[in-house]
Amino acid sequence: MRTVLVTGVSRSNGIGFAIARRLLADGHRVFVQSWSPYDATEPWGADPRGIDGVLDELARGEGDTPSYADALGHLEADFADPAAPDRVIRAAVARFGSIDTVIANHARSSVATLDEVSATELDLTWAVNVRATLLLVQAFARQYRDAQPRPRSGRVVLFTSGQHLAPMASEIPYATTKGALHQLTWTLSDALIDDGITVNTVNPGPTDTGWAHEALTASVADQLPRGRWNSPDEAAAVVSLLLSEDAGTITANVVDAEGGFRRWQR
Repeated sequence: MRTVLVTGVSRSNGIGFAIARRLLADGHRVFVQSWSPYDATEPWGADPRGIDGVLDELARGEGDTPSYADALGHLEADFADPAAPDRVIRAAVARFGSIDTVIANHARSSVATLDEVSATELDLTWAVNVRATLLLVQAFARQYRDAQPRPRSGRVVLFTSGQHLAPMASEIPYATTKGALHQLTWTLSDALIDDGITVNTVNPGPTDTGWAHEALTASVADQLPRGRWNSPDEAAAVVSLLLSEDAGTITANVVDAEGGFRRWQR
């Protein structure tokens, strides 16, 4: 059993929610971070039930499974605040004693072309997507080293996008910051491997979380061999694999789990 922090869990149709649900079902303890006020500013909107409804669904589980309430913790925190990552780690440790895994799923999605981009938007997207992730990993590594007894093995999983496979000219701040996380995978892996912590990054490909309009949904589906977008549950399955004992030797990898996405097909 692992004790896992999953960030970016605020909507029941999001990747973060699917990861948390899968890991609870796998038998792990899960602490989740959310920031619903950000979702409320975006086209997809906040979950209509509020964060309490999201957490209730996570705790309830699926079908006839028993409640996961005892294995679940939560803190709402804005990663634009430089103190938030350490606060989240401390809250997770206070809930469960220590954590051995971080899934940095949170992201600020920033749509801006080169002509539209501003210093303010660049700084904010960098703060949430890169600075907060690095500070989160830093705080995690410190508590991991101090934990008694020392965890057998640790995991860090980051999330990137397809910016290394094709241009994203309409999302300059987002592509910039996701590219930074991609390039940091090797460096963070080397920084943490002597502590027994592996670091990998997942590119989940086009994933249906309810944000795309109908025309975009159809055009991207035409470029996917299965004729549909990937699902949040499929992204969660990749994370589950990376957390398994069988994946103990996998580190410094960017996993493109795109389902054969053919960007060149128009």
